[in-house]
Amino acid sequence: MEHLGFESSKADPDIWFRPALKSDGSEYYEYVLLYVDDCLVVSEKGEDVLRLEIGKRFKLKEESIGPPSQYLGGKLRQVTLENGQECWAFGSTQYVQAAVNNVEEYLAKQGKKLQAKAPAPLANGYRPEIDVSEELGEDEASYYHSLIGVLRWMVELGRADICVEVSMMSSHLALPRVGHLEQLFHIFAYLKKHSNTEMVFDPSLVEFDRSEFPAKDWSKSVYTQDGAELKEQVPPNMPKPRGAGFTMRVFVDSDHAGDAVTRRSRSGFIVFLNDSPIYWSSKKQTPCETSTYGSEFVAMKQACEYVRGLRYKLRMMGIPVEENAFVWGDNQSVLANTSRPESTPKKKSNQVAYHFVREGCARNEWRTAYCNTHSNVADLMTKPLPGGEKRWKFVRMLLHHI
Repeated sequence: MEHLGFESSKADPDIWFRPALKSDGSEYYEYVLLYVDDCLVVSEKGEDVLRLEIGKRFKLKEESIGPPSQYLGGKLRQVTLENGQECWAFGSTQYVQAAVNNVEEYLAKQGKKLQAKAPAPLANGYRPEIDVSEELGEDEASYYHSLIGVLRWMVELGRADICVEVSMMSSHLALPRVGHLEQLFHIFAYLKKHSNTEMVFDPSLVEFDRSEFPAKDWSKSVYTQDGAELKEQVPPNMPKPRGAGFTMRVFVDSDHAGDAVTRRSRSGFIVFLNDSPIYWSSKKQTPCETSTYGSEFVAMKQACEYVRGLRYKLRMMGIPVEENAFVWGDNQSVLANTSRPESTPKKKSNQVAYHFVREGCARNEWRTAYCNTHSNVADLMTKPLPGGEKRWKFVRMLLHHI
């Protein structure tokens, strides 16, 4: 790759890039993504790079040269949106349907079948941590493990609508019970009904009220250096930025004391670049927070940690990162304490998360603002929502039915 003028990214050695010019004379980077024996080229002249450069040094399958159509079990296709914007869509329909068929074959051998109605991934009100049904036998437990692996891969392939449910059921791999397995079948019944979905990576700019994120004067706070306000730390060895920038939006939420046994809370957040969802997370918190304020602050810290890493990675790929990230949450106390320089922490246990998020605000890495819980799509990542209007409003923000 170095002989072809490509440089490996310091943030991800599998990403190779080199400067190039478009047909209109504008500067950009050509990218080559390598993974074992797979090669993906992102360039205005992608096929030429494959055939005339890489193809001279490595033997390529002729039938594999062309626009990408499949990636690790998911299908890729180019779509044109209603606004005329052309973009890529990624769906796991084929993988999901094959997995559902395998489960139905397994149940048919036992004279059973998937239930006809499953408006949500889990049965309404079901809590796996308080399930005291009979423990699974060795063979059934092994089958439970395999189903969890299949569902986890679906989440990786874009099925963010089952992320929190799969995370909850994954907590019981060590001691799965009959009730747990029945709920996995419930998830597959839901997937059977809602298998035709795809995630559209829409590069369109998103309009929102930036006045909700006013710049604050942090010069008199503790977040100063030699009397001057802190600035975001930019990698000194990053390549020169080329191409268009983007707007990073983040939605954060937590379910305080959601685990009925340990009373640990759950963090959830979703990251968008322009109008494209690119990362989603649902994870049980390590500390047991005594207040909603504490659990929301831990969730905010976890989201901001990911944002910091993502901004570094994009910079090391040569992508312009000029604007701060915009972070929404639905706890007014947390948002007030992160955005107001004059506020002070009340509890020592919250100070690490408190100072981490506030220092990022002072560096202008991100800014925080309040959004109503009914508009916070991260709510989908913190608790199982029933199959009503709120759930499908959030699902439609992430997935398109085809």
